[in-house]
Amino acid sequence: MVFQMEISRIRPSNVIWVGNYSTTVKRDQVLHWRWESELPLECATHFVRIQSMVDDAKFPKLSIWSNWSSWEEVHVQDYPGPSTLLVFPKNKLVEEGSSITICYISGINHNNITCYLHNELIHGEQLDPKASAFKLNNVSFFKRSGTNFFCKVNQTDIQNGTTFFVSKVLEEPKNFSCETQDFETLKCTWYPGVDTGLDWNIQHSQSYTLFESFSGKKQSCKHKDSCDWKITQDSQEMYNFTLTAANNLRKRSVNIIFNLSHRVHPMAPHSVHFENRGSTTVLVSWKVHVLGNYLTLQCQVELEGSGKVIQHRVDMKVNGEHLFGELVPDTQYVARIRCANAKHFWKWSEWTVENFTTPEAAPSEAPDVWRIVKSEKGSHIVSLFWKPLSKFHANGKILFYNVVVENLDKPSTSELYPIPASTRDANLTLDLCSYQIHITANNSVGTSPASVIVISGDSGNRTEEVEEEKINSREDGFFMSWKPLSGDVIGYVVDWCEHRQDLFCNLQWKKLGPNTTSTLISSDTFRPGVRYNFRIHGISTKNIAYLLENKTGYFQELAPLDSPQVNITNLTSRSFAMTWKDYATESQPGFIQGYHVYLKARNRQCHPGFEKEVLSDDLIRCKFDIDDPRKKTFIMENLQPESSYEFFVTSYTGVGEGPNGTFTKVTTSDEPYHKLIRIILPMILFVSLIIVACYWKSEWVKEKCYPDIPDPYKSSILSLIKSKENPHLTIMNVKDCIPDAIEVINKPEGTKPQLLETRKPVIESALIEPVYLYLLQEEKKSSHPGPCICFENLTYNQSASDSGSCGHVPVLPEDSPCQLGLLTSPDNLLKTLEKNYMNSLGEIPAEETNLNYVSQLASPMTGDKDSLPTNPPVPAHCSEYKMQMAVPPMPCLPSP
Repeated sequence: MVFQMEISRIRPSNVIWVGNYSTTVKRDQVLHWRWESELPLECATHFVRIQSMVDDAKFPKLSIWSNWSSWEEVHVQDYPGPSTLLVFPKNKLVEEGSSITICYISGINHNNITCYLHNELIHGEQLDPKASAFKLNNVSFFKRSGTNFFCKVNQTDIQNGTTFFVSKVLEEPKNFSCETQDFETLKCTWYPGVDTGLDWNIQHSQSYTLFESFSGKKQSCKHKDSCDWKITQDSQEMYNFTLTAANNLRKRSVNIIFNLSHRVHPMAPHSVHFENRGSTTVLVSWKVHVLGNYLTLQCQVELEGSGKVIQHRVDMKVNGEHLFGELVPDTQYVARIRCANAKHFWKWSEWTVENFTTPEAAPSEAPDVWRIVKSEKGSHIVSLFWKPLSKFHANGKILFYNVVVENLDKPSTSELYPIPASTRDANLTLDLCSYQIHITANNSVGTSPASVIVISGDSGNRTEEVEEEKINSREDGFFMSWKPLSGDVIGYVVDWCEHRQDLFCNLQWKKLGPNTTSTLISSDTFRPGVRYNFRIHGISTKNIAYLLENKTGYFQELAPLDSPQVNITNLTSRSFAMTWKDYATESQPGFIQGYHVYLKARNRQCHPGFEKEVLSDDLIRCKFDIDDPRKKTFIMENLQPESSYEFFVTSYTGVGEGPNGTFTKVTTSDEPYHKLIRIILPMILFVSLIIVACYWKSEWVKEKCYPDIPDPYKSSILSLIKSKENPHLTIMNVKDCIPDAIEVINKPEGTKPQLLETRKPVIESALIEPVYLYLLQEEKKSSHPGPCICFENLTYNQSASDSGSCGHVPVLPEDSPCQLGLLTSPDNLLKTLEKNYMNSLGEIPAEETNLNYVSQLASPMTGDKDSLPTNPPVPAHCSEYKMQMAVPPMPCLPSP
């Protein structure tokens, strides 16, 4: 029959589900059918009705639907009172990714109720005035203890809630397999996946059940990842297992089918023994657990030692053995053995591991030896170095080394030097003879072959004959090549050392074959910024080493560690020299390619030859490049005297410059003539001040004791006489002169008295014969003249100075008053002199005129110049000169 059901919610007309249920029925049989609602039944009233139809070909007339039954009301929870709040469902279990509907019923207004999921506010759908529902889709696992949902009435203590549990999805078992080790038990294993267990006993971890379909047996597994199945003795070979995992929500299952003999996993071998052990051979034997006479096993035997693995396979049933050869003496070996089904391989057994050590043997190889030879004071200092024998060649613990020194010039002479095993070098002092040195290594069994080195008499002098070359490195080391040594050679040796090869360096070397002319030197000890020196030697057939090449280089160059310490020399006003001769270039972490001289710019300008550089802070500095690392002197020229300059010198390699240092300040000296001027100028100023002071003092003395002689040209009495021929000539007016008496005397050679018949001869004679002018003091009653005063000034009369005579004055005719003394009045005398002077002035050329000086006594110059005082004052003797005049010479008769 087919039964059709309809389910309604809240009211019959609200149909929410329709479904059919088919089953075979009997008379008076009670049928059961289950339907689970998404909404908890407590939150709403549900209604259900049913109709049926016979679905059987035997009763075709009954294949029609019956009438619907009446609605059956399902009411689980009574509605609560006005102060009650209920939340459903309680402790609901769902699977991760599914949906769940939570609801509450309450007699309280919905607006006063708020609900929370994980303490976050959540809003739902109101079903009726007293119920609301919240649908949560695709829920995720939160924690094993469940997820909390609660509602509360605002501003009251009324609240209620529920906890629902989300389970992880049950996974299908993975890597399910079964095997046997003894044909008595099958052990099945698998990977269970994630655990779906929850707290509060809501759901336990998933359970596993093993079912074998051929035997129909079923077994619950005690472990979540393995299960043991007992093999019966009924010779069952095929097995078909189904593994089922189950929890409260679902089940998952997997299946395998196999032949028992194809799933054999043998147990590990046992009773391993090492027999007939020698230094290079051993016999290994072992046993396996019995699996029946019909099963053959294949066993794998391995020996691991001295950095390599020796492996063999042996087929067997119960006992096995294998002989190993070519072993290394005094070496610990690890023996491992495992077995598997030889015909139907399934899995190897576990390894059985045992250790053993081979006995010692005599060293099989000579030590790797090298040397450094230096000449010193008529002897050779020989430093021997050797590398420890590898374990493969030592064949045991080295106890000591023997160094035998044989003098080739005296074959019967030899010396033995035992060296402890911990020592890797020896120093010998030999004379200049040739020596052969043997070095051997010794252990408890025997002695190694000998290494032979020959030291010739000139071995220490060959190093200086080979020039040093620079070599560049690569990422993997130093590659170098050389020219082969002429003649027969047995090999080449390349040795190297940090920076310098001496007795204290960590010498390393590499030996090469006779046909090798290049090699790559690689070492884990190469460090950046370290200089390495390489020497290439050729070894002759007589074991004598010949130095072929010297090379030096850096594995990785770095910038210089420090800058040169600069000394200032030859400092002048225009230049100075910078030197850094003590700067050691070989100790720097790179090849010094040159130097940079930096100078701070003045007025943003650089000297010729300098390159301008603009720094980040807009400062300017000047750079000069010295590309010769051997040049450690730089001369700074074209400088200004008494000026300050700041410089800095740094070296550079192919990587970059050395560290920035502080600038050094240098001040140029002053020019030499500047110093001289500074000395002379004050002296000149001082002397000038002295001269000025002395001059002022002399003028004061002169003014007080030696007054100036008045200039006759500036006399006021000359203003009345004007020269027609020479307007610049000033003639004294005789009227202004008030002498007491005048006497004209011819001084040299007595001149004959003559009249003024002709003037010209007289003038010419007068030019040759100088006369003197005398002033005589007047005496009224005496006919004899008094003392005569002669005035002369040789400074103003060059001709008079040259002749040493006084100046000339015009003389009157014979009958003039000058012969008779002062027979006439002074006024008449003056008139006569003026008349005769003016007449003679017109006839005498201006260029023949001589300057003569006539003294004028002090006289009043006020009033009419033509009138003289009636009673003139008598001047005192040596009266002051008031005026001077120039008077042309005129003849004069001598006085009686």
